[in-house]
Amino acid sequence: MKHLAIHLDDEALRLALQARVNSARALLARIAADYAPAVLANSLGAEDMVLTDLIARDGLEIDIFSLDTGRLPPETYDLMARLELRYNRHLRYYTPQHEALETYTRTHGINGFYDSVELRRACCEVRKVEPLRRALAGRKAWITGLRSAQSPTRSALPEQEYDTTHGLEKFNPLADWSEREVCAYIRLHDVPYNALHDRFYPSIGCAPCTRAITPGEDVRSGRWWWENADTKECGLHVHSALGGTSSQANEGLTPVKASQAPAEDKT
Repeated sequence: MKHLAIHLDDEALRLALQARVNSARALLARIAADYAPAVLANSLGAEDMVLTDLIARDGLEIDIFSLDTGRLPPETYDLMARLELRYNRHLRYYTPQHEALETYTRTHGINGFYDSVELRRACCEVRKVEPLRRALAGRKAWITGLRSAQSPTRSALPEQEYDTTHGLEKFNPLADWSEREVCAYIRLHDVPYNALHDRFYPSIGCAPCTRAITPGEDVRSGRWWWENADTKECGLHVHSALGGTSSQANEGLTPVKASQAPAEDKT
C-alpha cells in the first residue's frame, strides 16, 4: 500500500469512500438475502480483504473460500492465518487434485508454465479453475473483489452478471472502486492485508507468476509479466463477447518462452 499517498483527512476521499461502502453493504445484504447460499472467493488481495471485513462487520451469512494453489507466496499464507484470528472464522480452502497436478509436473516440469501461454493456462486450470468449480458447486451466487480499473480485460466489468460457465450469478461489489478507495478503507478500519502490498505488489497470485511493479505500470502488470497485457487472465474471470462470464474465452495470446521474459523482481 505504500506506493499510494493516502491522506485520511481528505474530506472528498472520505465522502466518496462512504458512498462506496454504503452501496457495497447494501449489495452484500441483498446477496445474502436473495441468493443464498452465496460465497466470497477470497484471493487474499486487498479488495477481497475489504469484502471480508464488510461481510464480518454486518454478520452476513456468506461463506468465504480461498484457492490454495500450492505455489502461493509465504506472505499470503501468513495473511490466511491473520485473517482467521482477526475474524474468528476458518476459510474453506480448495487445493488442486493431486493426480492432475502430478501429471502436469511430470509431463511439463515444475515450472512448465513459463514455456508457453498454453502451458501456463493448463497450470492455471489444474491449480485454480478446477478447484473453483468445486468451490462453486451448489451455490446460487459468488462474489469477487474485481475492479474495472485493474486491467484492460476488466474495463467493462459490471456489478452483477450471469456466469454462464458455472451457472450462477456473479457479483463484483467493488467494480467501480478506485485503488485509493480500497487502500483508504483498509487504513481506516485497520484491515489485515498482504505484506507484499508494501513492496509494490498491488496484485498477488502464485509466487513464480508475480513480480513487483515499477512506478507508472498497470496494477496487474506484475502478473504473468511475460504475456500480452490485453488478454492475460488465469481463467477464473474471463468475459465472452456476449457479455457473460466464460472461462473459455482465451483466444489471441502469443506464446512467449520464459527465456524471453524479463527477470523476476525478487525484492
